[in-house]
Amino acid sequence: MMPRQGMRRTAGPGAVVALLAAAAVAGAQPPAPPGRVTVVGPGPTNSITDVPGLKVGHFTRSDSGYRSGTTVIRTEQGATAGYSQMGGAPGTKETDLLKPGGQVRAVQAIVLSGGSAFGLDAASGVMQWMEERSFGVRVMGGVVPIVPAAILMDLGRGGDFKKRPDASFGYKAADAASAAPVKSGRTGVGMGAGWGMGTASVKLSNGYTVAAIVGLNPAGSPVDPRTCLPLGLYLELGNEFSLVPPKAEECQAAATGRGGPEDGSDNAPRNTTIALVATDAPLFDLEAGRMAEIANAGLARSIRPIHGIGDGDTVFGMATTPPDKQLGNGDLQAIFNAAADALGRAVVHAVIQSEKVGNSRLGYCQQYPSACVNRKP
Repeated sequence: MMPRQGMRRTAGPGAVVALLAAAAVAGAQPPAPPGRVTVVGPGPTNSITDVPGLKVGHFTRSDSGYRSGTTVIRTEQGATAGYSQMGGAPGTKETDLLKPGGQVRAVQAIVLSGGSAFGLDAASGVMQWMEERSFGVRVMGGVVPIVPAAILMDLGRGGDFKKRPDASFGYKAADAASAAPVKSGRTGVGMGAGWGMGTASVKLSNGYTVAAIVGLNPAGSPVDPRTCLPLGLYLELGNEFSLVPPKAEECQAAATGRGGPEDGSDNAPRNTTIALVATDAPLFDLEAGRMAEIANAGLARSIRPIHGIGDGDTVFGMATTPPDKQLGNGDLQAIFNAAADALGRAVVHAVIQSEKVGNSRLGYCQQYPSACVNRKP
């Protein structure tokens, strides 16, 4: 029976498979389904400041017994925020305020700091800096800056237990904040972290940018003990990591430490990964929290084991555009997945861009120079 005029012919399953096979042979990617959000590539600087409206500042000390620091992500005019906390040893401030449905829906800054519970004092310095410039929630008589914070355990890394971040670290980090590209490595919260600080970003086909910044100090490892390559290597966009498998002798030499035998931190404990994932998409507080939850769960892709009883893994989610419209589920899922992948990529950047400082862990490319032969200085 012939189809009626104007009736659309529908390709059968065999025809679809044949078309996909032909595309693969030709080296072409099959077209994405209509309306599907895809990854365009890393943002212009591949860092957290690719998200419009964010400024980042660090204050770092690695002298006189110090080896710690504080990183501040500023929004000034406020951004919708949420959070996710997993693991058994968290150190946080003002996170209950971020639960959906509360009176305050926006934050002026997020603090990621070393110093264990003592490092939460850094948030007070950020609040002081903000109040002096009238950034915050307006109340009778002034403003109250909303500055949630999370910390990681790096006490004793520099040799002196009492050399840790305080309010002055937060104030100076807030004052140093700018929209300039953020370079991964041993700076800010990454100075005392077991593996340093990392950042990454991604541009999506729906026009939104998603990015992450992380202080990497897990009890587990971000390096695969079988290959001595980062576990999150498969998340690479373009050639951002530029790693190759290290020589067998280098990998075998590190086998006992599974990627980090020369921590050299006087047996200081390592626990907790703290991070921020951010986007310029207009998210409500519940959606910002969901983005943080998915990103936190996504850490299992790049760190093993994760969320242990000694970890205080905390991820903040932030949206710099006011939620003036409800995004569809397709856009939301793409943004949430991109946040998880961006955080995994930030983990890898922390691993490969942090170098030895004082008695810190030997840098990955110092440990496995043959893996980094294609990386530019």
